[in-house]
Amino acid sequence: MILRPKPSPRHYTTLGSASSTTPMTTVPGWLRRAVPDTQSLAGKYVGDIALIAGAAIGALDTVVRRQERWAGVWRLRLALVAAGVTAQQAGRVEDEVALRDAVLLTRPSDNVGPAGLLLLAWRRLAARPAEELLTKRNLAAVLEEFGYAPDDEGVSTLTDDLRQLAASDGTVGMTTGAIAIAERLGFGRALGAWLADALLAQRLGWANAVPLLGAEAALGTSARPRRSAASSLAPGIETDPERAKGLLVAQARAALRAIDLSAELERRADRLLAVSPKLRAKAADSVVERLLSDDAIVASEQIAGMSDRGLRRMFDRLVELGAVRELSGRPTFRIYGL
Repeated sequence: MILRPKPSPRHYTTLGSASSTTPMTTVPGWLRRAVPDTQSLAGKYVGDIALIAGAAIGALDTVVRRQERWAGVWRLRLALVAAGVTAQQAGRVEDEVALRDAVLLTRPSDNVGPAGLLLLAWRRLAARPAEELLTKRNLAAVLEEFGYAPDDEGVSTLTDDLRQLAASDGTVGMTTGAIAIAERLGFGRALGAWLADALLAQRLGWANAVPLLGAEAALGTSARPRRSAASSLAPGIETDPERAKGLLVAQARAALRAIDLSAELERRADRLLAVSPKLRAKAADSVVERLLSDDAIVASEQIAGMSDRGLRRMFDRLVELGAVRELSGRPTFRIYGL
């Protein structure tokens, strides 16, 4: 079981600060080597895998509690990766670029389509306060974004089951239980991964969840028939140890991948903050904050105090300075981000 540390104070710095106040988290070599591959997993004990997963989550917890200014883009970039894997598992052809386009190039009042809704579901996980994620209202919205028809009874059952699971002891049982609940109610493993990430954030006291398991293609897809709510909430570790080991390894891999991305984005954010004093536009601070808090920005984004032409010129300047990248590869409808 992972202990819940006390929240740390948020870091606030000026736009001119080029580097973070805390050194970036690096993953020790022994931890990377300790995460078993599929071939070696069979010979491991659940307890050993749980310790490895706990160490990986502990390292990730260090990143989360730093509450850096670039944490928003970090979580939403992970959400994009999770949505890409979810779309692939659902048999859709949209990749990450197409998913980003579906959301960013669509007006708020328009339908983003089934693929865009998948991205919105994972963005919801990353952007909403963790304490709100498992409310009945939020779960109803998530189910629709995952493509399930409105079902008040199903939402109520899901909410009650998750409440019982959250009150139980053991992080391992919580992770396997979230997947099992989703499958038992006929919602599949992709939603189970979403729920497991939300439960982990609440268990550790994080302000926002970090999308992890959704990017693990090895979890596969499943949509088992609905069973009676009186059935067990989750298979015990003793009754299905191989399943538990597979989920824990997936969680460890995902945590290490998230830490690696945080280090990459921290370097890019430091570069952006280093060049920000060279930006002369009045709304430059707002643009920089958006780049640090979101996955990407459309060149035509409406930002107070900034004209379309002025924003495009600023992005051209930032690209020239090596502070941001153009992410679409198109000559028109361009999208920029760290």
